[in-house]
Amino acid sequence: MASFFRRTIAAKLGRTLQQPEDVFIPALTAITVLKKQQESPDFKLSLGTLRGNGVLPSHGDIQQQTEHLASQLKEDSVVEGITTGKAVINFKVNRKLLAEKLLEPFGKGEDDKFGLNSELLDSLKRGTTLVEYSSPNIAKKFHAGHLRSTIIGNFIANLKETLGNKVIRMNYLGDWGMQFGLLGAGFGQFGSVEKLKENPLQHLFEVYVQVNKEAEHNPDVKQAARVFFKQLEQHESQAVSLWQQFREITVKEYRHVYKRLGVHFDVYSGESFHQDQAQEAVRQLQSRGLLKTSEKGTGVVDLSPHGDMSSVCTLLRSDGTSLYITRDIAAAIDRKEKYCFDEMIYVTDKSQENHFSQLFQILRAMGHSWADGCRHVSFGLVQGMKTRTGDVVFLEDVLDEVRARTLQNMSQTNTTKELEDADDTAEKVGISALIVRDFKGSLHSDYKFDWERILQSQGDTGVFLQYTHARLCSLMRKNEGLAAATFNPSLLGEQTSISVLQHLLRYEEVLHQSAQDLEPKHLVNFLLKLSHFIASAHRELPVKGSQHDVAQARLRLFSGACSVLANGMRILGITPLNKM
Repeated sequence: MASFFRRTIAAKLGRTLQQPEDVFIPALTAITVLKKQQESPDFKLSLGTLRGNGVLPSHGDIQQQTEHLASQLKEDSVVEGITTGKAVINFKVNRKLLAEKLLEPFGKGEDDKFGLNSELLDSLKRGTTLVEYSSPNIAKKFHAGHLRSTIIGNFIANLKETLGNKVIRMNYLGDWGMQFGLLGAGFGQFGSVEKLKENPLQHLFEVYVQVNKEAEHNPDVKQAARVFFKQLEQHESQAVSLWQQFREITVKEYRHVYKRLGVHFDVYSGESFHQDQAQEAVRQLQSRGLLKTSEKGTGVVDLSPHGDMSSVCTLLRSDGTSLYITRDIAAAIDRKEKYCFDEMIYVTDKSQENHFSQLFQILRAMGHSWADGCRHVSFGLVQGMKTRTGDVVFLEDVLDEVRARTLQNMSQTNTTKELEDADDTAEKVGISALIVRDFKGSLHSDYKFDWERILQSQGDTGVFLQYTHARLCSLMRKNEGLAAATFNPSLLGEQTSISVLQHLLRYEEVLHQSAQDLEPKHLVNFLLKLSHFIASAHRELPVKGSQHDVAQARLRLFSGACSVLANGMRILGITPLNKM
């Protein structure tokens, strides 16, 4: 694996500079392989990083330092080439060893461990991570933002789990607040028990839209909503019973959609769980002298740097009812007590950045130093997500549309195999396409949704990833008798093989980078590039018709690439397909 070479080079540097080898690990990176590149080194050492962390003096000519250090290093049986570039030293490792060490795990049934036993990843903190994601509002439309939150949160949870953390996946439902006052009041006016049974989410959504329109010009409706929400806060049985019905219906419908997406949650929580605790949080804030009463009679916390009330956060309405942030404070405190998390990650769109900044500030002001382990991962908006019937209302509409379009594309291509369940395959391919499109750029960027581009089989798409994986699985099936526990690594000396191997060296760095900034783009782009290298290798390195030992070595290379591709896809939340 890459860690063997990284450790060997670090040890060589440690002996030369009389420093512990650990200090060189972060400064050593696998070199990015270019598609048309001929023979190139495998690792580079950044002298800038060594100067930055105090291993080398920060004064003097950096290029002279580079040349001097390189001249002190000797080639050996592992490192067979040492050259210099601009403030970097390049290392080329023995080609036979490169193939042997990288492909070794795939003969021992350790496919899912590839890249994980690494000094680089050992530097990451491990512990309990709570990820709150998806978090739709009960009885309101599940829009594209919730889709983004769902798949991004799922990626983060998968990544953290892969890297050895205990992960709690939480769906924190918007199941409380004035919207329920509106829905409760609206259901009395526009609701139908029959329609609720037929198509629960659709009917609740229609009632919600109707009552909102009515409330715009009718103060009586607004007043009825306030009354209903007050009844909820005071636990009046009729209001609570209706609210409970809405919540159960919605969660049941959502579970079905999540199952289609391949997403699961350990905990379904919600704002409603924390209404009493919110009052306790208010009391704590009062006892610390942090809660003030504004001129309007609302309860506020002063967040201004000079304590002049120039920046306040409202926690209570003038009638004493709680707000979203009040319940978020209570929820955070409750989760810390219940789950003892080391870090908590909230995944929501960027419009809520100020909300979370205020939340973390208030928690710290209350004396909760663990708030430093809380983090908000924000994302941009998706524009133009429409189905053939119009704007997207429910996520289910998107999944139906992506399945229908993928089925149509599959029926028009010659390479499509006879499948046992074409609908299921089409859905999984379509969801892969959605995920890869969403994850290719920075999460913070907005992007324009385009069905045609997303579902292309050529180019850097989720369809291309699935096609590459299915093609490799087909190759394995056709050559089952060839697979062996041992292989001759010296038979993988062609540049096409070396490019695949050099690219695999980068896998642990990609995971490390993803763990630090929680951006899926690093992994997506790594897998897409791996798929391009595999396509070249498939053309240039035939298994069928080659000498037995050559065929065996090539099969090991394809088998390793296939495993890494599948592992990476699973972290992204994509189910790798064996046939398509």
